[in-house]
Amino acid sequence: GRGLSIGASVNEARRIAATPPNICTPDWVAAQCRTLARAHGMRCSVISYAKARSLGMGGLTAVGRGSAHKPCLISLEHRPRSLSRAARGKHLVLVGKTITYDTGGYSLKVNNGMKGMKYDKCGGAAVFGAMHAIAHAKLPLHVVALFPAAENMVSSNAYRPDDIITMYNGTTVEVTNTDAEGRLVLADAISYGCEKYKPTAMVELSTLTGGVVTALGSWSAGYFCDDAKLRDAIESAADRTGEKVWRLPLWKEHKDHMKSQHADIINSNPSRLAHPIQGAAFLDFYVDKGVPFAHIDIAGVANSE
Repeated sequence: GRGLSIGASVNEARRIAATPPNICTPDWVAAQCRTLARAHGMRCSVISYAKARSLGMGGLTAVGRGSAHKPCLISLEHRPRSLSRAARGKHLVLVGKTITYDTGGYSLKVNNGMKGMKYDKCGGAAVFGAMHAIAHAKLPLHVVALFPAAENMVSSNAYRPDDIITMYNGTTVEVTNTDAEGRLVLADAISYGCEKYKPTAMVELSTLTGGVVTALGSWSAGYFCDDAKLRDAIESAADRTGEKVWRLPLWKEHKDHMKSQHADIINSNPSRLAHPIQGAAFLDFYVDKGVPFAHIDIAGVANSE
């Protein structure tokens, strides 16, 4: 029974991931989350594009504003009446990159490199599947899922290289590459999630970099985590499920590599050095110190040819 139930949740993740971009817009994702919430007594709330702008979510709004289908930040909350003893005082926040389509923006993807970019929402799809499983299993644990949803398009209204944007936590970012968009939407979701939900652990999944695929192929996800307990939990979960994860380093040198001449940081360094680590280094600027945080880059394992 449990196997069938988890299988159904995996299929939900696959359904979301495979839905084409003319159907799967940020609003469509929000509607899917509302439906899931209604079916299982979860709470769903959506921060609209207008609200995100007024809150100062410069990353999410910059990435999504070029599209006719405007971005939003969706939250899905599983708050059971009774918690297990082990789960008391614990609060897990999951974040999934939900770029419903990625053209690369003005840093346009070339030579059919855009084909398959509906799968750039696989982080969000995985988190959706996880919430489906959590709800079905009636897990006695408080869990919130955040889905920063946007379509990265080219238009006269789109953001461009050289723009400087101010993020939700006040950091200024010089855009060097509009195709490093996932980290921009995630950064706002991460800092908002830390502030609003005060997580005791946060796990974020994203199809973030081509570099992690070069490093680890399609056999393993790359992950970054400085908290020993959270690392143990992730690795033991990976062992139990037959999913491979491999830890990559994140050092001060990597964060220094993201410094900008004109703003606090850049969103991508033109140098290919430590390419998969650049995304992790960028996200680190948005995590509240003291929050155990794991970034899992699933670019290589999210979909297979």
